[in-house]
Amino acid sequence: MTDIEKRVLGKSGLEVTKIGLGLWAIGGSEWGEVDDRESLAVISAALDLGINFFDTADVYGDGHSEQILGQAMQGRRDQFIVATKIGWQGFNGNKGVSAYSTVKKLVAGVETNLQRLQTDYIDIIQSHIDFREPTMEVFVEGFQKLQEQGKVRAYGVSTSDFEYLQAFNTDNRSSCLQIDYSILNRTPEKSIFPYTIEKDVGVLVRGPLAMGILTGKFSQNTEFEEGDFRNRWKDNDYEHQIFLNDLEKVNKLQALTEGRSLAQLAIQFVMQHPAVTVAIPGAKRVSQLRENVQAALLPALTAEEMALIETITPVGGGRKIWPA
Repeated sequence: MTDIEKRVLGKSGLEVTKIGLGLWAIGGSEWGEVDDRESLAVISAALDLGINFFDTADVYGDGHSEQILGQAMQGRRDQFIVATKIGWQGFNGNKGVSAYSTVKKLVAGVETNLQRLQTDYIDIIQSHIDFREPTMEVFVEGFQKLQEQGKVRAYGVSTSDFEYLQAFNTDNRSSCLQIDYSILNRTPEKSIFPYTIEKDVGVLVRGPLAMGILTGKFSQNTEFEEGDFRNRWKDNDYEHQIFLNDLEKVNKLQALTEGRSLAQLAIQFVMQHPAVTVAIPGAKRVSQLRENVQAALLPALTAEEMALIETITPVGGGRKIWPA
């Protein structure tokens, strides 16, 4: 087991490893094919390597990601800090309204999260949407009710909308924010991160590898599997241009990869920001996981290295093309 630094996640009091495991891909949808046996091996390897934080959601593989994590936790639930999300399930795309329109429906929805996870409590429950209908009060009230029942230990929200985050945390009881952040998308640094530090809101970073772009393995000729949502980076003219711009930045970042991979550089960068509690890169294979974990054991980036990154993507700069 590696000795990974632990950090307290906002007001939750939970001590989490500064690198966790994102479990979107193991759901088996939108990222190409996956092997459940390999997914279970990745989760077990993460525990063996010292990771204690695992992030999933009800819609990852229509619940399959939660089910796999539930299987992996049997007999060792106390070794896991589990974060999951709710909000998109039952989403009415025509109206832009979540099916969880009342506290009663939301609480019942979280019960299905618990069933798939085969556990009687969730460490962190997060609102997976930032729609105005139903109002965020439905989620906040529902989460607080679940806290009182002992079914969740803490709650937060997944959003990149600063105003929504502030409104969600009006009573300052929200423990965490999950947000897209990477070398290629530094927009949270401008206003959101100062706020989370001030309000003691822990930050969970999704997308530290920019959906794989920051592994350095993609080119403009890369072909993605059928069913992989990243095909839209080539099919949509607007997103394709952003993808090409990002590839140019990746080429410049290669100058900083001596003694580490580009993926490790990207994860180091994210973990080094003082607002960030935990980065949650995904991994479909144990080899990917091991490479990611090594980033948590490398020395911090130097002032000179950070200055070079600044010339490539300045503070607050970059745009994201991946989903929430």
